[in-house]
Amino acid sequence: MGRGRNILGFTLVSLFRRKGRNAVLFTVYALVVFMLASVLFLTRAMKREAIIILQDAPEIVVQRSLAGRRDLIPQAYLDEITKIRGVSSARPRLWGYYYDPASRANYTVVVPEQYRNGTGTAVMGQGIPATALGRRGSDIELRAFDGSAITLRVESPFPTVSRLAASDLILISEEDLRRLFGVPEEYATDLEVRVRNPREVATVAFKIAGMFPDTRIVLREEISRTYDSIFNWRGGMLVFILAGPVLAFLVFAWDRASGLSREEKSEIGVLKAIGWETADVLLMKTWEGLAVSLSAFLTGIIFAWVYLSFSDATLFQKALKGWSVLYPAFTPVPAIDAPQVATLFFLTVVPYSMATIIPSWTAATIDPDMVMKA
Repeated sequence: MGRGRNILGFTLVSLFRRKGRNAVLFTVYALVVFMLASVLFLTRAMKREAIIILQDAPEIVVQRSLAGRRDLIPQAYLDEITKIRGVSSARPRLWGYYYDPASRANYTVVVPEQYRNGTGTAVMGQGIPATALGRRGSDIELRAFDGSAITLRVESPFPTVSRLAASDLILISEEDLRRLFGVPEEYATDLEVRVRNPREVATVAFKIAGMFPDTRIVLREEISRTYDSIFNWRGGMLVFILAGPVLAFLVFAWDRASGLSREEKSEIGVLKAIGWETADVLLMKTWEGLAVSLSAFLTGIIFAWVYLSFSDATLFQKALKGWSVLYPAFTPVPAIDAPQVATLFFLTVVPYSMATIIPSWTAATIDPDMVMKA
């Protein structure tokens, strides 16, 4: 124990003696870990938001396809769908996109299952009041499909679990939506189908597709996999963009760690001359490399978590959320994924630690006189 304490004490003294070089290396090291960890944590947070959005989504969504594009679907399809064994409920859904030229933003207009505010009113998401449409006062005026104006009284913004999904959302009554988009009474945007037994979802979907060949069946699991793939792809693109700085750092770190200076070689020679063994020298250099790499790694991880927790992640969030005029005010809750952190650890800490051991072992195995004369 006493020998170990002495080696540890000498390691700390050695680090402070070269504090300028180690400070530069630590700063660059922590910055690289911070950027990579921020991307990984933010990607995980966005996936969790997608899971929250899909929690109450129906197991099956039935859309009508005409000439390869989505079209309005007849509500008469519901009569046959509800007769399928295993279907617990089925209902029409009404929604659409409204483009506002003043703010150059697309809003999602939805008729909820139970809209209690009545005709002539609207409930807006948290992001809309900051736009040109939301700043017009307590009333908003929407331009209908036939050019007529529809004035709606704005209620207070509704609470929601996911800001990412509801920021650009406008809730209105069924009558107002049909007037706005010109949807006939016997048609709906799509149909939602809920199934009692999750294991029967594929069977019910197959039956619906067979009964109505002009429909397109969308499963909740497919939407979930799509979200997962999109965020993985966007996160991968950000990591790829950061590959240049990361590669430059690895070259820099390897050069710093593997190229022992004349002073360091002389120091190893002196230590060998006064009785240090090769194992002691290697232990000292291992602790020295771990002290720099681990402290920089933990600092980068902590700063990434703090940055995402108390800001809107301006550096990376738009690339992951997508491109839109109306960005939701979204402060992500960073989600730490243990396998990703372990991968980041082995890609940053392990290579640098190995780079400090190999040249030190080479210098420690040479005769002390030759090392000090070199």
